[in-house]
Amino acid sequence: MTVNYHYGHFPPKTIDWSQLIPLIGPANAAIARYDGTLGAIPNAAVLLSPLTTQEAVLSSRIEGTQATMGEVLQYEAQGENDAAEFAPERKADIQEVLNYRAAIRHAETMLQKLPLGQRVIREAHQVLMSGVRGANKSPGEYRKIPNWIGPPGCTIDNARFVPISADKLPDGMSAFEQYIHSDEADVLVQLAVLHAEFEALHPFLDGNGRLGRMLVPLFLWQRGLIQAPMFYISAFLEANRDAYYDHLLDVSARQDWTQWCVFFLKAIQAQAELNQAKASEILALYNAMKGRVAEVTRSQYAIHALDWIFERPIFKSTDFVGHAGVPEATAKRLLSELATVQIIHPLRKGAGRRATVYCFPALLNLAEGVNAF
Repeated sequence: MTVNYHYGHFPPKTIDWSQLIPLIGPANAAIARYDGTLGAIPNAAVLLSPLTTQEAVLSSRIEGTQATMGEVLQYEAQGENDAAEFAPERKADIQEVLNYRAAIRHAETMLQKLPLGQRVIREAHQVLMSGVRGANKSPGEYRKIPNWIGPPGCTIDNARFVPISADKLPDGMSAFEQYIHSDEADVLVQLAVLHAEFEALHPFLDGNGRLGRMLVPLFLWQRGLIQAPMFYISAFLEANRDAYYDHLLDVSARQDWTQWCVFFLKAIQAQAELNQAKASEILALYNAMKGRVAEVTRSQYAIHALDWIFERPIFKSTDFVGHAGVPEATAKRLLSELATVQIIHPLRKGAGRRATVYCFPALLNLAEGVNAF
């Protein structure tokens, strides 16, 4: 059965708040605890950089990509010209992940001067789709033609879901933008409605799912629930993909906003608790490594080097020597000493003019374990 977009009211009139009230408090409290942990982390954007990459990996995986976080970081470290071991299809997957990360950073920069709205959404979409599959589908521009969701090769007549028609899309996005800035009874329920509505509007020809999930941390940040747009929702959604899509479809099919909001609030709480645990583990690792690296290297550059490696847990030796801000001779010595005690491991040994690629396995293992549902 094909489900067509059904425009509702903002906020929806069919929400049964009695089912949501028991979930709202715990979800908000979980976010507050996570934000407290986030505030305790020095240079959170640096230390949690691997979690940001893993979020991009998992959000893209929901759409069918197969790249792992390790592959993304290795490819990024080696550069396109030095990544012959990656098949073309895997390179395409990796570039989509890198674009996701670049898009949310671009949106974060814009939101320092602009409110979250259509301009930010369109520019983020343009970055998301630049140079990847779907780049020929009008990046940054709302669709002018119908689109639909269903099995590969299906037509609009046997699609699973048909979004709003292109001629009504501008009005739909205007209403969506107005709802972003309205004052509602609860911000998390408002976010649940916004996420479902964006996916139902499906305003672009491609990339809607990834962009809709990207809006979650951006909205939480702009509304002051978290102090940086670093909230990772996709692990729960990827682990519960069928329920995620079924609840979204039921919103349009039966106006079942209540069960969608129940699902979303549970996702937020579970993900906030996991985010807090992972952030705490990464902070503990960092604090432990500060003493260990200083002891091993006996260098005034020990902490500086550690910060650089935390941000880039897979890296080329030449990049560290050339860009870590450590004198060349000292940088080479630090790499040798850290490798000797197995804080870093050679992922690919250098040969001739080819640099060694190192990894920081303790951090990678923490970040890749983010999908724990």
